[in-house]
Amino acid sequence: MAHVTPNGRARVLDAGGRELSPCPAERALKLVATGRAALASEEPLTIRLPYAVTLPPTHEPQRKAPVTPGTPLLLHICCGPCATYPVPHLREMGFDVWGYWYNPNIQPGEEHARREQSAYLYAGRVGLPLASRPYEPERYALAVRGHEERPARCRACYRLRLEEAALEAQRRGIESFTTTLLISPYQDQAALREIGEEAAAHYGRRFIFENLRRGWAERSRLAREYGLYLQQYCGCLFSLAERRRAQAAQRALVPEERT
Repeated sequence: MAHVTPNGRARVLDAGGRELSPCPAERALKLVATGRAALASEEPLTIRLPYAVTLPPTHEPQRKAPVTPGTPLLLHICCGPCATYPVPHLREMGFDVWGYWYNPNIQPGEEHARREQSAYLYAGRVGLPLASRPYEPERYALAVRGHEERPARCRACYRLRLEEAALEAQRRGIESFTTTLLISPYQDQAALREIGEEAAAHYGRRFIFENLRRGWAERSRLAREYGLYLQQYCGCLFSLAERRRAQAAQRALVPEERT
């Protein structure tokens, strides 16, 4: 029987052994059961994620200027569930949020269509204006050619999507933009910030960096409340293959039940 920490939560480690924020024991056991984490210890209950997490700086570089209520902000949306916390949070900050869907990394096409539909479903339910560009998987394939391994692949993917978001903000005359990718502990916040600021400078915009990870724990609950599709992998075929390999490796570690 696994023992949890005194507050009923499990310890969480990344692939490099770095301790992350704890999570509910039930959530931890579910991650292990579905092959998305490995059981590192039962006493106390500790799980290890199959990837390294890049944590944001512990210090705030500068105090943020207050937002003038009604300031337009273009929000690149990576999926419906990941928008459930950022949209109301950014609105509370004072932004008039406009959604933008552009994710040519998502494959296969059926998966892209399902995630886009989910994003539009959420947008309709919260009154979020949402626009999108046509699906262009060939642009993603070209962007990551020769950079198929992480983290180079992810950085190329970030750049493709954030540059398109900056360009869209320029087209609309919106000064600032950001992305829902900042909510995910699976994404590299430091790289997103760096690339977002580079794209902003190129197109004469402003990239709004907001650590949205504080809303990650609410993401799944909110997505279920809105009836949104909860995907099981990052988006590209590379990430789908990596998840399947991790699941296979996890199953190999669990002895088969004998009748």
